[in-house]
Amino acid sequence: MMKTVFIRTFGCQMNVHDSEKMLGVLQKDGYFETHDPRKADLIIFNTCGIRQKAEQKFYSELGKTKSYKKRRPEMKVAVAGCIAQHEGGNLFTRAPYVDFVFGPQNIHMLHDIVSRRNRSLALEDNPDIAKEDLPVKRGDEVKAWVTIMYGCNNYCSYCVVPYTRGRERSRSSENICAEIKELAEQGYKEITLLGQNVNSYRSDINFPGLLRRLERVGGIERIRFVTSHPGDLSDELMDAIAELTKVCEHIHLPLQSGSNNVLRLMNRRYTYEEYMKKVLRLRDKVQGIAITSDIIAGFPGETEEDHIHTVKALKEIEFDGIFAFKFSSRPGTRAEEMKGHLSKEVKSERLQQILEIQEEITEKKNRSLEGTTHEILIEGESVTDKGKLTGRTRTNKIVNIPKVESEKGTVLHVEITRGRQHSLEGKVIKE
Repeated sequence: MMKTVFIRTFGCQMNVHDSEKMLGVLQKDGYFETHDPRKADLIIFNTCGIRQKAEQKFYSELGKTKSYKKRRPEMKVAVAGCIAQHEGGNLFTRAPYVDFVFGPQNIHMLHDIVSRRNRSLALEDNPDIAKEDLPVKRGDEVKAWVTIMYGCNNYCSYCVVPYTRGRERSRSSENICAEIKELAEQGYKEITLLGQNVNSYRSDINFPGLLRRLERVGGIERIRFVTSHPGDLSDELMDAIAELTKVCEHIHLPLQSGSNNVLRLMNRRYTYEEYMKKVLRLRDKVQGIAITSDIIAGFPGETEEDHIHTVKALKEIEFDGIFAFKFSSRPGTRAEEMKGHLSKEVKSERLQQILEIQEEITEKKNRSLEGTTHEILIEGESVTDKGKLTGRTRTNKIVNIPKVESEKGTVLHVEITRGRQHSLEGKVIKE
């Protein structure tokens, strides 16, 4: 009898890729994916605990399953990911209709977990997580995510990841290369290397060494990686980005704040001046590199002067784009216990100013690209206009072009005809 599973994913690319692994494991057990949770035999919520908003969305979605299960008592409900790891058995109390709870290090146990008749809790540390070779049901045929390391050692004062995903563990370069060679044989053109602090990868070789080894894998045309910690952005890594033809000219390098006082409270272990020096060296070594970042508005103890330093940093650096968020307190972190928590109104005002400044910068940078030529990898039809195709430049900018006879995965050269705030318009020059 056919069994169906619905997976709702919250959070970052690492969570999305974890969901692909869950689908891969369950597919071997005869499960098929459904996009209608009301008809699923198994519902899995793969949660993210980094920000309060994602947590609120999860609990809202979880509440809906109570009525689904009332109509179909045989349905099973599972909670996975960071919230599962942090809340554990409390989830059974809060939502008695939940059957299984398992952490991000326990995906390898999924077959056994969903086979159990009684409630099951799996939150064990998995020392062999970096050696796992789980099946993956990927959601794309051209671009693939590849996890190269797990966990985090940085203990930023606002972050739950070291507590929910454990300490850093890196896969061997041989294991990573084998996976990527297989992806190339399957027709994948672009890979994105994933890690909580991907550039702190250390196994039999370091991260720049891994990039140089992956450069030699035939069939793969583009290599990306997220997310990088400024403290691990070495000259050796900058040289690798500059020299390797497959490594794309884009880096996501979270700044978080332009204030040294706030950076110290965050335990980021760098100053704004040190960050800026690395940005300048990177731009000098890698012509035309796009740099994106994360900013937290309204961290505990952040003064108006601290906020002004962040605004100044945005104007000085001119990121290509940012993800900016109001600070949200996370249970169990040091920031939760700090003095000087700001009101929602102050945090919202500061966030709005940050976003408005960055939107102007992004639009200006995108308009400066008008008339220039770029290589884009076609990803398929545009979501907003079925008469157009969409792709990304090597600098990770979205480009929409009039529809042409080109398959997904084709590389086209286009001239940018218009720069918008969040995307570019272009026309094909040659395939």
